[in-house]
Amino acid sequence: MEKHNQYFEGILQLRNTDKEVLDFVLNLIEKKDSALLSKKEKVTNGFDIYLASQSFLQYLGKKLKKHFHGELKISARLYTRSRITGKDVYRVNVLFRMSNIKKEDIITYKGDKIKIVGMGKKILAKDLETGRKLTLNFKDL
Repeated sequence: MEKHNQYFEGILQLRNTDKEVLDFVLNLIEKKDSALLSKKEKVTNGFDIYLASQSFLQYLGKKLKKHFHGELKISARLYTRSRITGKDVYRVNVLFRMSNIKKEDIITYKGDKIKIVGMGKKILAKDLETGRKLTLNFKDL
């Protein structure tokens, strides 16, 4: 089935990123034949990249998280129902927000000095005075 040039199955939302991240993404899209780039849009604090492949979009999100460390959120919303198969058709949004902190950084959180121990879906930190371990959300910092 031929897809028109405005067709997309999802959006990669890059926020608080630099040119290196954008180049990394565009390079991966260029290498993959099935990853049709529908459009690229500059938004307030980043870019929205519209792609024609949901699976490639999710793959890109995971690559970004592994390579640059940051917050990754993948969400799907119902777009329509296929008239042919009767199945629900979803559009996927993959949000990647680059973190301004990285592993091993020492920062002040609520008046205490903490060390960033790990970053995944949440931030793992250790209080330098008490040795207590903390689990923080990205939006808490």
